[in-house]
Amino acid sequence: MKKDIQVFDNVLQLIGKTPLIKLNKMTEGFNGDFFAKVEAFNPGHSSKDRIALHIIEEAERKGILSPGDTIIETTSGNTGFSIAMVSIIKGYECILAVSSKSSADKIDMLKSMGAQVYVCPANVKADDPRSYYEVAKRLHNEIKGSVYINQYFNQLNADAHYHSTGPEIWEQTEGKITHLVACSGTGGTISGISKYLKEQNQDVKVIGVDAYGSVLKKYHETREFDDKEIYPYRIEGLGKNLIPTATDFDLIDKFVKVTDEESAHTAREISKTEGLFVGYTSGAAMQALKQLNEEGEFKAGDKVVVVFPDHGSRYMSKVYSDKWMEDQGFFDSKTQIAEKIQYIK
Repeated sequence: MKKDIQVFDNVLQLIGKTPLIKLNKMTEGFNGDFFAKVEAFNPGHSSKDRIALHIIEEAERKGILSPGDTIIETTSGNTGFSIAMVSIIKGYECILAVSSKSSADKIDMLKSMGAQVYVCPANVKADDPRSYYEVAKRLHNEIKGSVYINQYFNQLNADAHYHSTGPEIWEQTEGKITHLVACSGTGGTISGISKYLKEQNQDVKVIGVDAYGSVLKKYHETREFDDKEIYPYRIEGLGKNLIPTATDFDLIDKFVKVTDEESAHTAREISKTEGLFVGYTSGAAMQALKQLNEEGEFKAGDKVVVVFPDHGSRYMSKVYSDKWMEDQGFFDSKTQIAEKIQYIK
């Protein structure tokens, strides 16, 4: 009997259904069992594939997007890549306003995917006309037939994870999950997953990871925006200098802050111990897990899921570069990469 060819119609059909992988060496001696939701297995190598496809298809369904239209977005890199990928398949132009904090690798990837890229200064206020938020708004107003995704203030951001990532984690843990640890930037990932998990079991504890220099942790605790919390930091993809409405703070039980330096070293440690080549933000999430364990957050029998948002290939000029680490004052001989290389002349 002749069988049909096993084939996907396009790359978008590979989005989602990412694996849950047990963490072994990184969590040796910890209380509980620890699992990473490894979003680098998406075709665009990050969790942002989920929101790009969901938001664009909702815009199509509502008649907001038509073939040949232009999609505009603000991004630290990953969402932009995912939008560019979806735009290629669906026939849209793509314009991205990117923070200068984004790695050169990410910016080069965006250009490689055919996107028009505007690199905007990172260390300016959100309402500064040069900020990537304001540049995206200006371009949207100037370009006829454009749609501004606006992930920071788009409820569909969280909805994408409510409908996909949350159910996947619940099913993969057979409903035994006790804790979710995830970085919070736009807040869509953590809010969407949390909403689903807490509907299944209100006792699941959801812990957000924030950066020093960001306003999110204090806002969660006080519901007051304090611009004195804001100062430059290096980690991409978490923390904010504004309050994204895509974040549902009522669905997050607590926040923990991590440093740039420890997160960078922890990202490198993950690759060397677990064989998972993950990005800077994954290092931040794992660093938070370490700190939470030291604080006694977990007990024997707990089932803890940590979200690793993206792939290490996007940080070759940053956390996986010895020179960059040294330039930041992060250098540590224990995590040096170059020492493993020998040149034969």
